[in-house]
Amino acid sequence: MYTEKVMDHFQNPRNVGEIENASGVGTVGNAKCGDIMRIYLDIDENQIIQDVKFKTFGCGAAVATSSMATELVKGKTIYEALKVTNKAVMEALDGLPPVKVHCSLLAEEAIHAALWDYAEKNGLQIEGLEKPKSDIHEDEEEESEEY
Repeated sequence: MYTEKVMDHFQNPRNVGEIENASGVGTVGNAKCGDIMRIYLDIDENQIIQDVKFKTFGCGAAVATSSMATELVKGKTIYEALKVTNKAVMEALDGLPPVKVHCSLLAEEAIHAALWDYAEKNGLQIEGLEKPKSDIHEDEEEESEEY
């Protein structure tokens, strides 16, 4: 069951689209569920995110977490944006069903990937930022096959 906030961000997503000549673009996906998330950042000379857009291919929770993530980083410094965690995204949406938690992880990683791209383009090192993975998947448990 989805919260009202999740439904609102799914049905009325904020900041959808692309930013031409973006300061940083981050694309991440989850091969297991098929969700793909791309976040575009427009960062000014003071390292403040002036604009942010997203394009997401995925379920309603993926769209909602993308939308909320953009709202959480807009107007923030790159270091404040780096601190936006999947938990913060989930809390801002008043929660997600356990099977959809991975969508919030995608949102966090897409922000990090866009920040990484920005840092690479500008020859910067952002303290605390690690090279993002392009494929995010939940902790996969070994499934035993029955014969």
